[in-house]
Amino acid sequence: MTKDHVGLVQVLTGNGRGKTTAALGTVLRAVGQGLHVHIIHFMKGTYPYGEQKALALLPNVTVSRFGKLDFVDPRNIKEEEREEARKALAASKEAIHSGAYDMVVLDEINIASAWGLIPVEEVLELIKTKPEGVELILTGRYADRRLIEAADLVTEMVEIKHPYQKGIKARKGFEY
Repeated sequence: MTKDHVGLVQVLTGNGRGKTTAALGTVLRAVGQGLHVHIIHFMKGTYPYGEQKALALLPNVTVSRFGKLDFVDPRNIKEEEREEARKALAASKEAIHSGAYDMVVLDEINIASAWGLIPVEEVLELIKTKPEGVELILTGRYADRRLIEAADLVTEMVEIKHPYQKGIKARKGFEY
């Protein structure tokens, strides 16, 4: 692990496609430079996302997944979904402060906090207490304005046109 950089906080948010994809592109760059990365997926559980197989082949990358197979319904949050998000948050704290990683990606943490699975205040505490050398990337729709204010870099993905509007469903290998 290197300590010759200042770790920033990045927020990738918005209704457009590409938040996780952009984070994973940054992971590829980091790994290509010999950095160590840990990715924590909130609310993605055991769903068979294509990136899981590819990430397993990369050196210096570890992944933790939390959540159930079913998608979370924001109007009907289950206690087991909150518990999985709490476990993901605890794993996030551990990874960020372990000294083992140059970059930690918290995938879908923005939406987990927006839907009340975890308190946004605890996410802000992660940002505040993050060691200087750790790059922290938070993805997901509905990033709280306080997370945006606390970040060093914020990108909002804006949906202009999407194939779903034509009735084209998510495609294996492209959207998942």
